[in-house]
Amino acid sequence: MFRAVGARLAVLGADMGAAFRLRPVRIGLLGTILLALGSLSPAYLPQASPYWPTMRALGLDTWLARALATGMVIGAVGLLIFAWYRLRPAVYRDVKHWAVLAWWSLPLLFAPPIFSHDAYSYAAQGWLIHNGLNPYEVSPSVLPGPFADQVAWLWRYTPAPYGPLGLQISHWLVDLAGLNPYYSAVLQRLPALVGVGLIVHLLPRIARQMGLDPRRTAWFATINPLMVIDLVGGAHNDALMLGLVVLAIWCAYRGWFWVAILAVGVAMAVKQPALLAAVPVAVIGSGWASWRLRDVLRFLPRALLVLAGVVGVFAGISALTGLGFGWLNAMGVPSMIVTLAPLSLLGWALQQGLVALGMTGAAAAIPPFVQTLSYVIAFGLIAWLGVRFARTRPITFLASAYLAFAVFGPALHTWYLLWGAVFLPLAHTSSRTLRRAAAVTSVMLVYGAGNLAWRNDAVALVLAAVAAALVWLVLRARARRTVLPVEPSIPSEVPVGSAHEAQIAPRHRGAGPAASDPVA
Repeated sequence: MFRAVGARLAVLGADMGAAFRLRPVRIGLLGTILLALGSLSPAYLPQASPYWPTMRALGLDTWLARALATGMVIGAVGLLIFAWYRLRPAVYRDVKHWAVLAWWSLPLLFAPPIFSHDAYSYAAQGWLIHNGLNPYEVSPSVLPGPFADQVAWLWRYTPAPYGPLGLQISHWLVDLAGLNPYYSAVLQRLPALVGVGLIVHLLPRIARQMGLDPRRTAWFATINPLMVIDLVGGAHNDALMLGLVVLAIWCAYRGWFWVAILAVGVAMAVKQPALLAAVPVAVIGSGWASWRLRDVLRFLPRALLVLAGVVGVFAGISALTGLGFGWLNAMGVPSMIVTLAPLSLLGWALQQGLVALGMTGAAAAIPPFVQTLSYVIAFGLIAWLGVRFARTRPITFLASAYLAFAVFGPALHTWYLLWGAVFLPLAHTSSRTLRRAAAVTSVMLVYGAGNLAWRNDAVALVLAAVAAALVWLVLRARARRTVLPVEPSIPSEVPVGSAHEAQIAPRHRGAGPAASDPVA
């Protein structure tokens, strides 16, 4: 056994070495190193961070240091995007995708959470449970101190909207960190890494099961810079939710029906949007032939069984944790701030206009109206997508439904886009659509880099913008000197061989490593 383990470790080490020898991998690694260093800035650290005394002692809390940190973060994003595009022809063929992600994630493992303070909220909610309080009923502010001080000011006074298992995991991690507020937040990366590991390991396998090119999926979904920065760097609980959803889809394609139901129920207990995955789990392998009443009535018991199983698992976990269903009262929490969601921006603009006209009463009614309207539009789109795609293309439905909810729901953050983006290459998406999605990824990353940087004052932002422009010009010049074969490197999708996408198609010949490849 020890010899087998040694041989396996030698293979993994060789794959890591092969990845490091590629210049784009090293460029991306430099980017995440700069990202980790740049995160030690007033823009990205909470007010109660243990780094503050050290920063002040070293003179790092100056406008010049802030400008440098912001420039490093923006430059890091540029390097990651550049490296990601450069790796497109090679990933999964000349280099293992997991090795690329491992190198890029390494500098972020012990860095402060980046681009978001949600991990500090998770820690504070775990601290509440440790003290016998229910995060669905009280906010972190009821226990003043370092845990609450790390939470962003708004979320400090709101209940938790997350699933009961997600909150209980946060509690366990607070205990594991020895009740240290900062390390409790950093340890939120552990469940996030489990989720990312499931995504990286299983998504290319699902692509092969569906008869699609796993290289395409590996490049767009598993080494996407959004995955690196938001799920690994930001330590969001979305990572574990997504990993469990991917596990459910993989199990469904293998015919492990009950395991798939269990995985969706557990994922929902981490974060509630996982419920949408019950649709493809019910459809895959069901033989649902058409929308004729006879076929629908034949499929209905299976659909009800899946729904009952998922909700039953979720309810069981809620009961075991003792937290209950208080998250229903916190559904409006994510929409309490203005985000990139189109309706959120429109509502904010309308509210500001009414305030300017002195119509404060009407302005106060805008946020709840916009929230209700966003849910109506999002669920209406999901219903239409279900009728349009669920029967014949369940993964297409899942990707589109998640994106519809993220974009037209009450709140949109960059990591919400990953809900649907990880399944986009499995949705029989054209290369043009994937290129557009990659462009959106780049835009969202730049937005994330600057979203919190306003705290680094105007002078720092101007200098950082100049630094970012210089980095962009250098990268563009390099890209022009090296013309890469983009389109031929990612073959188009294999057409579905039957009317039902859920029937496992033959493996696409020549699509990446052989099935015997231990890390394929």
